[in-house]
Amino acid sequence: MYWKVTNPTLSPSHLQDLPGFTRSVYKRDHALITPESHVFSPLPEWTNTLGAYLITPAMGSHFAMYLANMQENARSALPPHDVERFIFVVQGSAMLTNASGVSSKLMVDSYAYLPPNFEHSLRAEGSATLVVFERSIVKPLYYRYASLENHITEQIVGSTDKQPLLETPGEIMDFQPGDFLNVKEVHYNQHGLLLLEGQGIYRLGDSWYPVQAGDVIWMAPFVPQWYAALGKTRTRYLLYKDVNRNPL
Repeated sequence: MYWKVTNPTLSPSHLQDLPGFTRSVYKRDHALITPESHVFSPLPEWTNTLGAYLITPAMGSHFAMYLANMQENARSALPPHDVERFIFVVQGSAMLTNASGVSSKLMVDSYAYLPPNFEHSLRAEGSATLVVFERSIVKPLYYRYASLENHITEQIVGSTDKQPLLETPGEIMDFQPGDFLNVKEVHYNQHGLLLLEGQGIYRLGDSWYPVQAGDVIWMAPFVPQWYAALGKTRTRYLLYKDVNRNPL
């Protein structure tokens, strides 16, 4: 369903007459990372898997976001100690198994949240592409996972087709052509975003960027942001956002 994420229309083969061209941009408070800029290499301790780190703390974020291209008989590694992990499948399928031996098959549009220090493994019999978000709980206060008192964090497995959209007027993560964000947002939250479908215009700070499926965006706290969907098909994007916590 999300074939443009793994086979983008604007890829190196389409840029042969434009040597050195990229739509990617990195600035102090935001970044646009487009598919022709992805650099894949073996993911540490994973088997038969290539990864492309798209957002990391080196650019100013408090989390990491990467693509994991799992090949036949691939297996994941655990994240570092005290790091939480979120997985979303954009192509193929993978089997998630926890320390109790309980397994869940993750298909396209499936997701899983794995708490810090939660034993688990992912296996792919064929090819699969995952989007992975990770965040440490032991970094400085504004980087760390903030647990809630008397609340035990558990594994969550689900699928977007079983998770109804939030009824927020003018602000859903699916946009029909012509739809736009109702609020010109400026807030303390960070974002990591992957466009899964569609195309449009994203305002970040004082810049306006044409974007399409396969593009990744990092937004720092308080950067002005706004999106409008264009084209003939809907826009859908996957969004990381740190919420439900006191920013102090």
